[in-house]
Amino acid sequence: MEKLRESVALKCLCYVLIPIFFLILIISISGVYITSQYGNSNENMAQSFVDSETFGEQYLDSIISEVKYIKNNYPTNEEETSADYFRYSQIDVDNYDKKVYYKAPDYYYNSVLYSYISYIIIDEQTGNLYTNIKSKDYNNEILNVQNQKIYWIYENQNITTSIDSVNQDNVKYLAATNSYYSIDNLENMKVYTWLSEEAFNYSNYFVIQQTIYDFFQKSPNAPAYLIFITTIALVAMIVYLCWAIGHEQGKKQIELNRIDRLSYEILFSVVMFIVGLLMSLVVLSAELRANQKIIIPVVLLEYLGSYVAFSVLFVSTVKRIKAKQFWHTFAIYRIYNWIKRTIKYLFEKITDKGNITKKIIIVYVLFIIISIILVGALGSFLGFVLLMAFWFGTLYLLIQYGKKLTMIQNALKEIYDGKPDVHLNEEELVGVLKRMAEYINDIAGGFTNAIEQSLKSERLKTELITNVSHDIKTPLTSIINYVDLLKKEDIKDAKIEQYIAILDKKSQRLKKLIEDLVEASKVSSGNVKLNIERINLKELLNQAIGEFEDRFQKKNLKIDLDIPKTDIIIEADNRYMYRIIDNLFSNISKYAMENTRVYIRLQKSDKFIEVEMKNISATRLNISADELMQRFVRGDKSRYTEGSGLGLSIAESLTEMQGGSFKISIDGDLFKVLLKWNIDT
Repeated sequence: MEKLRESVALKCLCYVLIPIFFLILIISISGVYITSQYGNSNENMAQSFVDSETFGEQYLDSIISEVKYIKNNYPTNEEETSADYFRYSQIDVDNYDKKVYYKAPDYYYNSVLYSYISYIIIDEQTGNLYTNIKSKDYNNEILNVQNQKIYWIYENQNITTSIDSVNQDNVKYLAATNSYYSIDNLENMKVYTWLSEEAFNYSNYFVIQQTIYDFFQKSPNAPAYLIFITTIALVAMIVYLCWAIGHEQGKKQIELNRIDRLSYEILFSVVMFIVGLLMSLVVLSAELRANQKIIIPVVLLEYLGSYVAFSVLFVSTVKRIKAKQFWHTFAIYRIYNWIKRTIKYLFEKITDKGNITKKIIIVYVLFIIISIILVGALGSFLGFVLLMAFWFGTLYLLIQYGKKLTMIQNALKEIYDGKPDVHLNEEELVGVLKRMAEYINDIAGGFTNAIEQSLKSERLKTELITNVSHDIKTPLTSIINYVDLLKKEDIKDAKIEQYIAILDKKSQRLKKLIEDLVEASKVSSGNVKLNIERINLKELLNQAIGEFEDRFQKKNLKIDLDIPKTDIIIEADNRYMYRIIDNLFSNISKYAMENTRVYIRLQKSDKFIEVEMKNISATRLNISADELMQRFVRGDKSRYTEGSGLGLSIAESLTEMQGGSFKISIDGDLFKVLLKWNIDT
């Protein structure tokens, strides 16, 4: 069932079949209407639409409607005439001795048969003539009426016509069932009418009716079962679409797109506009009396275009309802929610004691009320003066209030910029602003105390590290010296020589650790004096590579060096710059995988100098770059290799102290360090 519900092909098939089946249904209903009048056999049906009772009734309806209009708007007593001249206008005709009223054919309604009926109606009491044709000789036009293919004449209470369905006998039959068709409506009138030949070529109504009539004349029983089949099919497809719309493969919930999120009123208006525009094209083509070969495609375009527009509206409506968002997408609902939230917000602010928004609202309401009162008193000069004084006084108070807010804003900015020694004079402020000043002063005081405590703590840490390092360094120096003396002795015992070698190695490691601790302490406390000078960074790198050559060869590390031929000059401290490179090379020699390459790149551009080092780690680095930069943290968590875990931290601090940036990135086993210094331009 889910596959059926999510089937795109089945949905598309329904969208294609619905307009076809709906058109068949409309045609079938028209066929039922036709066959219901003439029976279900070909013998009972007229030979053409013109011969049918439907055509006759419509023809007669057009005639009687116009006669009624003339009788109601053009009285026989000329003194009482209040003619509605928007339809008829009087024209001069030389060979007709009474008044002639002419009405131009209204092709706006040429989709109906009425627009193609030409007529001459004569009021027997006044002799006035009413017509929708222009002629120099209306008497001659009357004589030629019977020469037309389709005509209908009412003269002296007798009917002469080529339309059998509305001849003298059939009109009586129609009048018996419907008083509207009674020829009594034509009393005191002579009516001469004929159907223009243009109706056969230009009237889309006539062409469609004739086509339907011809089809059901050949298949009179078709409408009944076609109505049943198409109705069942249409209902089934619409029900399926209502069930399936919004459900897509791989999506558990109904998702609304941009069209579905558009305000429903806007979507509905756009659809109606498109439908109206398409209908106007049909009307325009009819007004221009386009040939049926043009009208029919235009009508088809209007039908399909309207179907697509209504389909978009239908699909969006169903999706909104199923997603339970139908009412929420109305602009009226959104406006209502906004008003509701605004009222709730204002109510909460007004009822919240000490809230500044409450005071602003109250002051604003008072301002409006007082302004209205003063405007009402503007009938006098004093009222005008008071209103101006009130407005300017309010403006002055707002400016003063703004100055105080600016003062508070500047104080907050100073605290944000790291200046804790900020103090506002609370006596200059009142109300909420005074409480804000108190809070700011307390925050500034708290920052000052926190900074002092932090600095004091850092100083204590630095002193502790320095003192402990000094206390350890003194006996350690003695140990190293005695180890050196023992190494110079001629000792025959191999075990003793091994012990002395271990003592020497461990004491040197301890010495390096103490030096790193002291260095890290100095860097973190800022107790480092830089000797800035011009350094050839290219030469410094080559020197460091040469000194680490033996250690790199020991692990069979191949150096892939990418250095420009020209010298790279940077302003920095030579000793500390070398310390940075030394720490990084030391890190590579300890942790890089044997038999791999180490990539070292030096680059200079107009804006910066970069040093990049990359190597493959011997073990997987299951640690983030941020963690690795912390003190006493090593990439080798087993602590198998030598190291204090301070090298990278010291290198980072020394780089930043010299105006550079130090960035580490880790990608699996790849370890990358990027040093960057901006060049002042």
